[in-house]
Amino acid sequence: MKKTALAGLLIVAGYLLFSQFHEWLTLDFLQQNLHQFQQWRDQQPLLTTLAFFVLYVLVTALSIPGATLMTLAGGALFGLGWGLAIISFASTLGATIAFIGARYFLRDWAQSRFQQRLQAINQGVTQDGAFYLFTLRLVPVFPFFLINLLMGLTPIKTWTFYWVSQVGMLAGTAVYVNAGTQLAQIDGLSSIVSPSLLLSFALLGIFPWFAKLLLSLIKKRRVYQGLQPPKQFDRNLIVIGGGAAGLVSAYIGATVKAKVTLIEQSHMGGDCLNFGCVPSKALIKSAKVADQMRHAERYGLTSSTPTFSFKHVMARVQNVIMQIEPHDSVERYSKLGVDVRQGHAKLLDPWRVEITDEGGSKHTLTSKSIIIASGARPFVPAIKGLESVPHITSDTLWQTFQKLDAPPKRLLVLGGGPIGCELSQAMQRLGSQVTLIEKSEYLLSKEDTEISILVRQTLEEEGVQVITNTTVECFESIDRVSKAFLKQQDGKKSSIEFDMVLVALGRQARLEGFGLEELGIKTERTIDTNDYLETLYPNILAAGDVAGPYQLTHVAAHQAWYASVNALFGQFKRFKADYRVIPAVTFVDPQVARVGLNEREANVQNIAYEVTTYDISDLDRAITESSAQGLIKVLTVPNKDRILGVTIVAEHAGEMLPEFVLAMKQGLGLNKVLGTIHAYPTWAEANKYAAGEWKKAHAPEWLMPWLERYHAWRRKG
Repeated sequence: MKKTALAGLLIVAGYLLFSQFHEWLTLDFLQQNLHQFQQWRDQQPLLTTLAFFVLYVLVTALSIPGATLMTLAGGALFGLGWGLAIISFASTLGATIAFIGARYFLRDWAQSRFQQRLQAINQGVTQDGAFYLFTLRLVPVFPFFLINLLMGLTPIKTWTFYWVSQVGMLAGTAVYVNAGTQLAQIDGLSSIVSPSLLLSFALLGIFPWFAKLLLSLIKKRRVYQGLQPPKQFDRNLIVIGGGAAGLVSAYIGATVKAKVTLIEQSHMGGDCLNFGCVPSKALIKSAKVADQMRHAERYGLTSSTPTFSFKHVMARVQNVIMQIEPHDSVERYSKLGVDVRQGHAKLLDPWRVEITDEGGSKHTLTSKSIIIASGARPFVPAIKGLESVPHITSDTLWQTFQKLDAPPKRLLVLGGGPIGCELSQAMQRLGSQVTLIEKSEYLLSKEDTEISILVRQTLEEEGVQVITNTTVECFESIDRVSKAFLKQQDGKKSSIEFDMVLVALGRQARLEGFGLEELGIKTERTIDTNDYLETLYPNILAAGDVAGPYQLTHVAAHQAWYASVNALFGQFKRFKADYRVIPAVTFVDPQVARVGLNEREANVQNIAYEVTTYDISDLDRAITESSAQGLIKVLTVPNKDRILGVTIVAEHAGEMLPEFVLAMKQGLGLNKVLGTIHAYPTWAEANKYAAGEWKKAHAPEWLMPWLERYHAWRRKG
């Protein structure tokens, strides 16, 4: 409130100042009174200089039109040298005051209201704000008072704004001060600001961009200094890794007729086909059918205890992999024109890759560009005694389970993330007694609290024992009895016996053994890349789990497009990887699907939002399938239908989500979703009903009494 009152007072003061003295800020007034001003200067040089300086600061700080004419007056009164010094500092000081004012009065409001739209601008200003401001200051075509106000809304530092403005405005100020020394001969501003002069300034403004390009080239030369590239290259592109990111990168390269080599050490298709998405969803389906048999009364049938061969279940999983395998096979990619090599790849320098095959033979290929898509592996912590007990990961469980006649009777699962929750439910349904340990308070800790609670309730209703706020201190195996010793956050200790432990504590990027360390490419949890997915060496890029920030197959494929296009055509045009709309699905039953922000993230980022919720129990299709459990939760901009994020909990949530993904990607609001015809009865209708809930909440209530009166009047004939 105080800010608003103060801002209003300053606006009024600026208006009064301009209304009282606007005649002073005209070319005719300056020319007619030039002799009088010069007399004041000669009689009181210090006082005149100070008064001029203060007035110039006020005009600039309050964004009052007239700074150009005052600059001319400064040249006429003080000459080029002294006038340039006075005006340069006065204009920069006034601009900085206007900048601080905009930051104080408007920035919090603007950042809160337009936070999503300003994210990219904020990031750009943080990285290159000084460069952009310098460019704008060199070109007087852009109104400087607007630049002052708009930059105040960004994260640029005040000192940076000051010194860049001081330097950047110098050229334009000098032109006007110099023109002011001939004020008596000026018959209009057009005689100063000629088209040729504006063109010169425009070219001057372009100069920093050329300078930036030159600096980039110099930086590249320094990076490659001491390294000798081949005179010619064997390949246009080498891709290391045959998972989702590697396959898509190779596919794109071959499609645009580049000569591409794809190197895979183990299984084509990567983790998703062989250990992750495909086998886990096949297992989840078998487990779901078993659960439906167990609860067949829901569908008017006779419930029965499912009897099955666990070996047959695992054989089906392998059969599913075999059916999908041709999509990612060596044969298919060879037919597409990709040179597929089986072996281990290691970078010798930015252009040479050494391939070691299974027999130990080595071969070296050269390439103009290289994409690293080596994927990730399960994270296995150093817990004391783990090696002494039967333990598996999401990668090794398939081979282990194939050898079993029955599922483990007592399965201990470490980790309440997507993998841990999915496999806990599936194995419980297939006959294991599952105990799930999670160190934090909630399962699926990235989701909103009520979603996490709902998932936990579902698992516990099916018999999974869920223990949260707990870690495993150590394992012990005595007389073939495996035991885990647990410690809760409150310090209480306990132990639990089990037959097998599944470590599902996330995945870590495969970074070792590819020559990255030797080349000085930074690696921590992932490979350090820029917005274009380039590493320290611009011709070496990374995509997929090894690049982060998401460990999702569809994001890996998404990144692969940017990596391959930038690798092959980056000399003409580069594209920044776009992570604005990323969907994700956790395949528990009911599924949890999400895109964009949830409440947890919005609160952390201080983004204002409204929540609209639709209960799936009201959906006809869900009722017909006896699956009326779940919800749709939509976050929107306050009082607007623009979607910030959506979370869906439903049996087919993953299939329902794409409509919202499309809407967010294309900037469509809930009104558009509501106005779209949805077939009846379908699960997708729930999306329309969720939009309808938002519409009802924003109906113009004030209009309803008037409508009632209108219809009453109509009935009177």
